[in-house]
Amino acid sequence: MSAQRRVPENPLAFIKQCIKGKRVFWTYHVNMRLGARPISRQTILGAVDSFEIIEEYPDDKYLPSYLIRAAHGELVLHVQIATDVVLDNIRIVTAYKPDPGKWDREFKTRRKET
Repeated sequence: MSAQRRVPENPLAFIKQCIKGKRVFWTYHVNMRLGARPISRQTILGAVDSFEIIEEYPDDKYLPSYLIRAAHGELVLHVQIATDVVLDNIRIVTAYKPDPGKWDREFKTRRKET
């Protein structure tokens, strides 16, 4: 495993530290998606204390990433975040409102496809 692909010892703590330390990059993809969705950067960042990792992708294409469940007021959203331990930052890859037909009631577990 290359140094660039290092998985954080405590991914959730690493993600929260990067957000609170303003070490966040927004990918082109998320910028395009947020323009078409009623989710703002402030909503994502403001939900940091509610972050919960629901899926892990240690072998993701560029960097290890995590699917985060977040809540901001009544809004529940999913945010995919890539972690760069070497450069001590995170990248917000995408964010969306989860589809109730594809997730359990709390939006933490994917429904089995039938």
